[in-house]
Amino acid sequence: MFVGTEPIIYLLLEVSAVSITLNVTTCFDVLDSRFTQQELPACKPILTPRWVWRMNSAPSFLDCFYFTIQSPCIPTSTLSLLIQVISAFMVISVVFIPIGVASLFASRDVVEVVERYDDVCVSGSKSDKIKYIQGAGDKSCSRTLTIKKHMKAPIYIYYQLDNFYQNHRRYVKSRSDQQLRSKKSENDVSTCQPEDMNGNKPIVPCGLIAWSLFNDTYSFVLGNKNITVNKKDISWKSDRDHKFGKDVFPKNFQSGGIIGGATLDKSIRLSEQEDLIVWMRTAALPTFRKLYGRIEQDLNANDKIDVTLMNNYNTYSFNGKKMLVLSTTSWLGGKNDFLGIAYLTVGGLCFFLALLFTVIYLFKP
Repeated sequence: MFVGTEPIIYLLLEVSAVSITLNVTTCFDVLDSRFTQQELPACKPILTPRWVWRMNSAPSFLDCFYFTIQSPCIPTSTLSLLIQVISAFMVISVVFIPIGVASLFASRDVVEVVERYDDVCVSGSKSDKIKYIQGAGDKSCSRTLTIKKHMKAPIYIYYQLDNFYQNHRRYVKSRSDQQLRSKKSENDVSTCQPEDMNGNKPIVPCGLIAWSLFNDTYSFVLGNKNITVNKKDISWKSDRDHKFGKDVFPKNFQSGGIIGGATLDKSIRLSEQEDLIVWMRTAALPTFRKLYGRIEQDLNANDKIDVTLMNNYNTYSFNGKKMLVLSTTSWLGGKNDFLGIAYLTVGGLCFFLALLFTVIYLFKP
């Protein structure tokens, strides 16, 4: 140690201590500020039923900031705003309710004849039905349909399946869009398992969707005359033109050990196999209808139509149901009450809210 250095060392230590004390004090002052303690002035509006709707308007909401800090935001022009809200609800109800009524009337004008036949064409236990449907015997079945109201042409023929999950992930993915579109891609069957190959040859069209093609058929007789069923243009034109190639023909289809559904004519290109095109557009719900054909003549009330159907399609293994549907259409489409009910519900709710806000303003401002 150098002689005479002790006072200097003590002086330096005192200066350092003072500096540390000042820094700590400053730090605590910063941490204890109004910003860090979330005590900054703010607008605190008092919400009332009338004022809640006013806050939905940006210019009115900004009015809050014109008042003194820490004071309640008292709305201005409340009457005009409430009148606007009530008017908006009334306009919606006036528009929606007539649309809902018109939609319901249009849906009620559609005439439908629905006949379930899977349970009446086969009797016995479930195992007996499965044995029957998988056998090679005659599966024809006769039913009589009674027309309750006049049906104006064209009359659409649908088959309806219940409890059939076409939206199952493995089922939906079991297809090859490239193969359906072009002959050059007929070997593209990587996504079609288990219906991809028959021996060493690719199946066209491949996949479970095509393999399970619906194969029940219907013929209709009115009096002693056969009713012609038009099966042309029953599929979407965009599907025929863009999704199914004109140079693609069926190959090795339904030639395996287990037959899933209908067979296809090998001489007809896929773009003209409209039953297949309709079936390949999978349904989103387990209960669905698909177009089978059209009747191009009117049917009168109380007409008796004799239907001879081939009950080929196996729905007994999964407790499914099969129905034959004859239906007309309206300007809104087929029979569907949902749209009309939805419009009436929204219109009625808006009308109720308009009355509610009127009562609140008049009796409890």
